[in-house]
Amino acid sequence: MSADFWAGYISGAAGILIGNPLDLIKVRLQASPSQPAPSVSTFPTRTSPTVPYTTPFTSASSLIRGATAPILGYGALNALLFVTYNRTSSLLNSQNPLGATAPASLWTTWIAGAIGGLATWVVSTPTELVKCRAQISNSAATASSWGITRDILRREGVRGLYFGGVVTALRDSVGYGFYFWSYEITTRLMEKKMRERGGEVVRGDGLGEAAKVLLCGGLAGVVTWASIFPLDVIKTRVQTQQYQQLPLPTAAEGAPLLAAESQAVPRKVGAIEIARNAYRTEGAGVFFRGLGVCSFRAFIVNAAQWAVYEWIMNELDPKRKVATTSKTSADDVQS
Repeated sequence: MSADFWAGYISGAAGILIGNPLDLIKVRLQASPSQPAPSVSTFPTRTSPTVPYTTPFTSASSLIRGATAPILGYGALNALLFVTYNRTSSLLNSQNPLGATAPASLWTTWIAGAIGGLATWVVSTPTELVKCRAQISNSAATASSWGITRDILRREGVRGLYFGGVVTALRDSVGYGFYFWSYEITTRLMEKKMRERGGEVVRGDGLGEAAKVLLCGGLAGVVTWASIFPLDVIKTRVQTQQYQQLPLPTAAEGAPLLAAESQAVPRKVGAIEIARNAYRTEGAGVFFRGLGVCSFRAFIVNAAQWAVYEWIMNELDPKRKVATTSKTSADDVQS
C-alpha cells in the first residue's frame, strides 16, 4: 500500500491513544444537560444521559474507555482521509499553469480536505457511535466497544451503526476542509518566517522543522474543532440518545443482519430536533460546552499526529523532501 496510507493509519491510531482521556471528558460534557432534562412531553421515549464528566477516572482502564473502536476505526479513517486528500489535491492542481512544483491553492486545499472528510463517513459514523456510547456508560460491563456493537446489530441491524450519519458527514467534511487548509496556511507562514531568518527550508529535516510541524499541527487541530464544535455537540447528542429497553432476540444467531421489521424500535430524534430542543432548554452556550477541553486535546493530539505522519512519510517516501523543497522555491517566486 502507499506511504500516505500507512502514515495516516499509524498517526491516527497514535492520536487516539494520546487523546482518549480528554476526549472522554469532552463527550460527557457534550452529552450531559446543564439542567434537568426536558419534560416527558418533549422527549416521550428517552432522556439525555446525565453522566458526570468527573467519574470516568475511577481506574486506570477507564482512561482508555471507548478507545478500542477508535484505535481500529480511526486508524483506517485517517488512512482513508490522507489518501483521498492527497489524490484529490493532486487532481485539482494537475492543471496548474505554474506546473507540478507550484504550491497548491488554499481554496483547492480546503476542497480536497472536505472531499477527504466526506469519504471517511463510512468509517467515522459507526466508530463515533460506538465510542460515544461507550464513553457515557458508567458501568465497565456495558462500556465494551464490542459489546455495544453487537447490541446495536441485534437491535437495529447494520443501519443502526450509521445513525447520525448525516450530521457526522457534514461535520467531517467541513472540519477536515479547515484541517488541511489551516495546516497548509500556518506551514507556509512558518516557512516564510524561517526563510526570512536565512537558511533553506526542507520539510522533514532538523529540530526547527520538527517544532514547526508540532506547532502547525496543533493549531490546525484547534482551528478545526472551533469551526465544527456545535455540529459535534449535536452529533454526540444524536448518537447517545437513551432509548427504552427492548428485549433482545431470543436466538441471537438467528437474528437478521438488518433490523427485523417486527422489532419495534422507538422513534429517534433527529439532529434538527436535538439542536432545537437543546437551544430552547439550555441556550446557545450548550453548543460550545467542552470546547476548552477539546481545544487543549486537539492541540496535543494533532501536533503529535502530524509529527508522526510527516516522519513516516519522509521515511517511506524520501523523494518527498525534494518535492516539497521545490514547492517552497516556487512559493518564493510567487511572493
